[in-house]
Amino acid sequence: MTQVSTKPPIVSIRDLQMVFPVPGGQTVALKDATLSIEQGEFISLIGPSGCGKTTLLRLLADLVQPTGGELLIAGQAPSVARQNRQYGYVFQAPALMEWRNVLQNVMLPLQLMNHPVATRQARAREMLKLVGLEKFERSYPWQLSGGMQQRVSIARALAFDPPLLFMDEPFGALDEITRENLNLELLRLWRETGKTVIFVTHSIPEAVFLSTRVVVMTARPGKIEGIVKVDLPQPRSDETRESVRFFEIATEIRELLKKGHA
Repeated sequence: MTQVSTKPPIVSIRDLQMVFPVPGGQTVALKDATLSIEQGEFISLIGPSGCGKTTLLRLLADLVQPTGGELLIAGQAPSVARQNRQYGYVFQAPALMEWRNVLQNVMLPLQLMNHPVATRQARAREMLKLVGLEKFERSYPWQLSGGMQQRVSIARALAFDPPLLFMDEPFGALDEITRENLNLELLRLWRETGKTVIFVTHSIPEAVFLSTRVVVMTARPGKIEGIVKVDLPQPRSDETRESVRFFEIATEIRELLKKGHA
């Protein structure tokens, strides 16, 4: 199994609250969320639609501000972590620039950080090789499949070598076979890079297959119903999905989801 670091938590969440104003009242998106994430973990967030999974990622990324509680990334406020390039973000859609080829898309964050041309080209090519797309650097997004576009998006998020990777349902729109193949690729990248990953999904099998722990959230107002440790051996394979332990963990998560929805 992956050895979890004994260093201080890379993410610390305590009594986190998020309330959005709406006409005639307010919506409680998150309530009393408390979670500690160690360096090198792969954490999946799962729960019904509207339970606050994506909101939690957006709070971590400093895209919205919490209405209460404490949130720290590597001991820093999210705003400082953002300025220090502590995380990469992979969205539900690849969000690639259609007029830039694959290499240019991956180079974009390095370009914005004013890295020399030679440096950003070398790093982008390294990341494309890591995701298996080194032969497509001159292709444009519209020439790639959906799965390939998401791999470009992952390469771009890794280009500046952040310790944290936030992933918001990146494979949700893909067919099942492509999704399972990309799950395997993502686990390989996680092992090779040593990143900490926080991954949003609606799929119980995906959460079990990928994670070291699965955070189960309730229906709105979003609370953490439970945290399930995934003690499946690494590296994982297609056979992992057929193991008895895989189904036991999936059942535990499903029961927590039912409890939280009720």
